[in-house]
Amino acid sequence: MTTAKGGYTFALDKNVKRSSVRFKNRYGVEVAGDLYVPKNARGKLPALVVSGPFGAVKEQSSGLYANEFARRGYVALAFDPSFTGESGGTVRDVASPDIFTEDYSAAVDFLGLQKIVDRERIGAQAVCGLSGMALTAAAADSRIKAVATASMYDMSRSMSRGHEDYYTREQRQKVVDYLSRQRWIDAENGTYARGSHELPFDENGNVAPSNRILPKTLPADADPVTASFFDYYRTERGYHPRSMNSTTAWTATTPMSFFAFRLMTNIDMLAPRKALLVAGADAHSRYYSEDVQAMAPGTVDLVIVPGADHVDLYDRKDLIPFDRLDEFFSKNLA
Repeated sequence: MTTAKGGYTFALDKNVKRSSVRFKNRYGVEVAGDLYVPKNARGKLPALVVSGPFGAVKEQSSGLYANEFARRGYVALAFDPSFTGESGGTVRDVASPDIFTEDYSAAVDFLGLQKIVDRERIGAQAVCGLSGMALTAAAADSRIKAVATASMYDMSRSMSRGHEDYYTREQRQKVVDYLSRQRWIDAENGTYARGSHELPFDENGNVAPSNRILPKTLPADADPVTASFFDYYRTERGYHPRSMNSTTAWTATTPMSFFAFRLMTNIDMLAPRKALLVAGADAHSRYYSEDVQAMAPGTVDLVIVPGADHVDLYDRKDLIPFDRLDEFFSKNLA
């Protein structure tokens, strides 16, 4: 399987210039990004930090968003979170909610040092699983003046409680016990095994991890959510060889840090700044956005896209409400 358009899953707009950049976060990890700039740029422009989905790379959905925003007059930086894609980090494909949250602020550092960027007009746009980190970063970093999300996922809630919080107390303990045993296995082997970051259970009630996020081929009886993800990550539509969702899985002990680090605890600190959450009407993840909006109704607005599922908002430009997002950022980065 090959990736079209020079390694990207979308075509670069003719009015946008893209360049590869590198910057370090406060942990010293070098983060890789693509900087999208309007070719006709004049003066100091508003800027956006863009990342996600969880397990994707900058050549996929986040790059598509950055390309579109640059076409509309923003400087946009799409980046690979630490330890993933082309970013640094010795252990590959390990996720940390703390470090991924920091990556957003490090990206703000980088943008604010660019002569073409107005550092008082920097926002964040996140997709899927990096959205929780973007909201958390904005609550702690007031340099992020506005934040928008698409198909938002709270990865800490997802990993520690399961989809729609279905884990029982007993199941949560089984997950913790599994992760704890895996730590011994990794320590004894001197390597880091791969495994499911959202752990399922088998018919006997035992944790049943897999070493792939998505199957190599789609089973005939695949559930609709798996089929939707497969249609993006495992086909020409969105496949990328550096994307874990396309090829493999996270390190098996990745959920441990998400049990320990609750995202969006301080969402009230975002005010008086604003957030806009966009969710598909048919998305299995819709409840995450609705719950965050309910937590801070005066700060967070919610847009529900009719006829859209979770993955549609990765790349379906006929469904992604870019005009609404542009309007939001134009107003809140003024």
